[in-house]
Amino acid sequence: MKPIIKLYRGYANEQELIVMGHIFKPTKKVDYDFQDKNFKNASSIIGMYRMKTWTNVDIYLKHNHKIIHTKTLPDGYFKFCIPLSEDQYGWIDYEVSLKYENETITARESYIRPRINNLGIISDIDDTFLVSYTLNPLKKLYNLLFRNVNRRKIFEDVTIHYRALSHAGRKTNEGLNIFFYVSSSEWNLYRFIIKFTEIHQLPKAVLLLKDIKTSLSQFFWTGRGDHNHKFEKIKHILEFYPNLKYVLIGDDSQEDPYLYESICKIFPLTVQAIYIRQTTKHKKQKVINTLKNLESLSVSVCYFKKSKEAIAHSKKIGLIN
Repeated sequence: MKPIIKLYRGYANEQELIVMGHIFKPTKKVDYDFQDKNFKNASSIIGMYRMKTWTNVDIYLKHNHKIIHTKTLPDGYFKFCIPLSEDQYGWIDYEVSLKYENETITARESYIRPRINNLGIISDIDDTFLVSYTLNPLKKLYNLLFRNVNRRKIFEDVTIHYRALSHAGRKTNEGLNIFFYVSSSEWNLYRFIIKFTEIHQLPKAVLLLKDIKTSLSQFFWTGRGDHNHKFEKIKHILEFYPNLKYVLIGDDSQEDPYLYESICKIFPLTVQAIYIRQTTKHKKQKVINTLKNLESLSVSVCYFKKSKEAIAHSKKIGLIN
């Protein structure tokens, strides 16, 4: 049995690097198998919510020819926030390790450092690009348990829109715009979400998710509860990259329109456009009123049923070609 290091994609600005992950106690359990179907898939998903995190374990970040030491927090989570001085941009590799018995266990991931003239795109996940049936909890749970990542659906034309946004205003040698996927899903589902975005060729992104859950009783509340963490994470991104302009993408199944409205009130010069997917038969009047208020703050808005409407809007306002 060996401990498991789960690393997540990190991010950096001109002065600071942030990388994070979880450490799990030594276990014989195998990781989530993307090929499992039906009940085997359900067993794999549930297994991701039963792994035990490791508190206060020593971990080491290798960066810029230095070894930086810290320890995990009570939930096994760790986060390195360190000064940054080199001039590299784009996706850059990093490495984290721990010592267990007489062995060094190592994991590698990457972080993004965008140029300050980039566009930042922040997108929700469930029912924004991944069909999740948030308004029907039983159907949502069924799909999570019994449909593996290869059988989960994406909304039509999402990839076209997102890839166009990733190239918006960029020259060939400048790299792509930075994407963040911010969700009320927990860190337990990180690899599942990454795999889904890779299957559907969505832009490579930093994921910011909700605190990890480590018991079966917590599993049945996945993706639900307070959404304030999404507001705080989006606010953090805009504070961390104050020189970027942003596009926010979400849906009307929960709180996205109202969270985005609050963000725009705090950052009146930062958000260029907001896209809200319609998830019910009829548009919601409260969402319509919220978006009208956002227009009065000089934010371009689009309340759309199909992604082709969002693409047309992005072309109309000159966001994409």
